[in-house]
Amino acid sequence: MIVMHTNELIALKEKIRGWGRELGFDAIGFAGVELPSAEVNLAAWLAAGCHGTMNYMAAHGSKRTRPAELVPGTQCVITARMNYATANLESAKIDQENRAQISRYALGRDYHTLLRGRLQKLASRLEEEVPTVGYRVYTDSAPVMEVDIAVQSGLGWRGKHTLLLDRSAGSWFFLGEIFCSLALPPDQPVTDHCGTCTACLTACPTNAFDAPYRLDARRCISYLTIELKDSIPIEFRPRLGNRIYGCDDCQTACPWNRFAPPTGEADFAPRQGLESASLTDLFAWSEAEFNSRLAGSAIRRIGYLRWLRNIAVALGNEADGAGTNTKVIAALTARADHPSELVREHVAWALERHGIEVSALTNGRDGSLHHSLHEPG
Repeated sequence: MIVMHTNELIALKEKIRGWGRELGFDAIGFAGVELPSAEVNLAAWLAAGCHGTMNYMAAHGSKRTRPAELVPGTQCVITARMNYATANLESAKIDQENRAQISRYALGRDYHTLLRGRLQKLASRLEEEVPTVGYRVYTDSAPVMEVDIAVQSGLGWRGKHTLLLDRSAGSWFFLGEIFCSLALPPDQPVTDHCGTCTACLTACPTNAFDAPYRLDARRCISYLTIELKDSIPIEFRPRLGNRIYGCDDCQTACPWNRFAPPTGEADFAPRQGLESASLTDLFAWSEAEFNSRLAGSAIRRIGYLRWLRNIAVALGNEADGAGTNTKVIAALTARADHPSELVREHVAWALERHGIEVSALTNGRDGSLHHSLHEPG
């Protein structure tokens, strides 16, 4: 066991904060290993089935809410926050004609690699200072209650939309942790500054918040477009609008995000024109194009078929906004006989939204599947 005097530990904390700033982190905090309220809340959330098909949320037993069980010997958790807010994204309007809407965090390179690398450098710098220290680095990569730990470390408070909030940075940031064997004194949590505001709750297109501070993932657009591997429930499809990967509505509505400064990290800047891409152009990508264009992107994790599934829904929703046009119909028709049943089903739904019924007919000598498109009635 490492024995250090209180003054030495306090001085070391300040050194760690300084190293963190040098590595591009916007804030560094220190939390203990007790999360009793998180354990109670997680159990109730799971019992209500709010995790949907995310069975990993129910795995690992109490390790998720007890850091010292996940990594034996952990005496504190060093938390880190890195801003990803990018400026001038007003071009990506919700429900703008033929415009794809992608969650802001996914427009640039996958944050996992960058954040984990910076955390490892921070941990290595700590190891140089205290060679006997034990640690594990995490960034959304293990059963860790990131927001609860960040709250305990004073990096912000949990907003009613369940995300971490800070008065000077809003909620546009990534979180990472270093589970550490040093008994570094925890920082003091900050107070809640949401007050009576419910802007984030009422902004949700699918009414995914069944109460303040509680999200039913089964209704959340981020879950439906990213985590859900099967068919998107029909009741939610029209509410997705043109959102094809994630949703930022609750964050965009939050008044505290008016104060979020733009990030200085080049890796978080939009790539491949995703901030202003058209639905029909993205829908025309082949699987090879999807894999090459989105190499190094978090989006690639959902795979090509779910990518097409999501865009098909968005193209179907064009019927509510811009209305039916030949470009949209041509794009959907081109995928009407896609080999994937998942894709075909969502394309058929989208065409029906435009008043076109799809009837499957087997014609031709090769027995290939053709579709007859006709106006109903």
